[in-house]
Amino acid sequence: MVSFTKPKIRRKNEPTNDIGLIRSDYDGAMSTLCAGCGHDSVTAAMGRAFFELAIEPYRAVKVSGIGCSSKTTTYFMSQAHGNNTVHGRMPAVATGAMAANADLTYIGVSGDGDSLSIGLGQLVHAMRRNVNMLYMLENNGVYGLTKGQFSAAADIGSTAKKGGANEMAPIDPCALALSVGATFVARSFSGDKEQLVNLIKAGLKHKGFAIIDVTSPCVSFNDHKGSTKSYEHTFKYYHKAVHADYVPPSAEIRASYEDGETMPIELHDGGVINLRKLDNGYDPTDRASAFSKVLESGQSDEILTGLLYIDETTKDMTTRKNLPKRALNTIDYAELNPGANKMAGLMKEFG
Repeated sequence: MVSFTKPKIRRKNEPTNDIGLIRSDYDGAMSTLCAGCGHDSVTAAMGRAFFELAIEPYRAVKVSGIGCSSKTTTYFMSQAHGNNTVHGRMPAVATGAMAANADLTYIGVSGDGDSLSIGLGQLVHAMRRNVNMLYMLENNGVYGLTKGQFSAAADIGSTAKKGGANEMAPIDPCALALSVGATFVARSFSGDKEQLVNLIKAGLKHKGFAIIDVTSPCVSFNDHKGSTKSYEHTFKYYHKAVHADYVPPSAEIRASYEDGETMPIELHDGGVINLRKLDNGYDPTDRASAFSKVLESGQSDEILTGLLYIDETTKDMTTRKNLPKRALNTIDYAELNPGANKMAGLMKEFG
């Protein structure tokens, strides 16, 4: 992979975040993706979210697999920890890293090919374990690196650039997430920066597994007439169900909407997600209702977006397994090694 250093220019009186960093401090290498690729817009949104949350880059971990989407971790937060793993295995690597140091902020970036085919089993078990991470699934319906074959997310009837139609039912990442226990499920579009940045901020602050399925058009192989993952199709059928605003604990919390329209949900860090219902009767805290609505939208051309489901009551893996808040490499050896007698007693419990 060839990357180029992005020039860093600091303007006079440039705005800083709460820790004194400027927006370009969250940049990475220059993108080598195709001009107009939706993934670049998602990358910019991720960088902006980390900047606005004032998360130190060295306190973040970026993990990815293989594919165009997985290249994007190179393009933001160059000072963060990073691991570009093998095809489909990113969730397991992220789980292991989080278990070794639960005090960092974890973001996984993957695509529909990497996540819903070879990596499907890995993704499902990360959801089941409620691993404390944000999983960005950049969804374009094709394998971009291998020249445009249908992925497992391609809709029935969607046509390839060369004309062939997909006849297989798609795997819906949001329906999958709801069915196996993910505690934060959202869908967005690379062309809606305002919605996407807010969802990323909320997902990063959620304590548990958060997944955002982002329709991110591939301009080279899946942006033509007949594609259901194109810019034209998405703009036409885009439907916001719930709008989310993340309010950090340091900011004054104000209700900007009338009673009954806004649902404030307090997060573990003291921040609040203000959910504004745009779809009457929709309840993003009811898993069954959310699942039904996602399936219903899948039977039509409607692309349902926003924070579709959130659960702040289920324990994440760190809490459930009583993992230390300290990184394992900072714990003294004598504390890590319980000794032969305690190990013998522990082994008897499994005898």
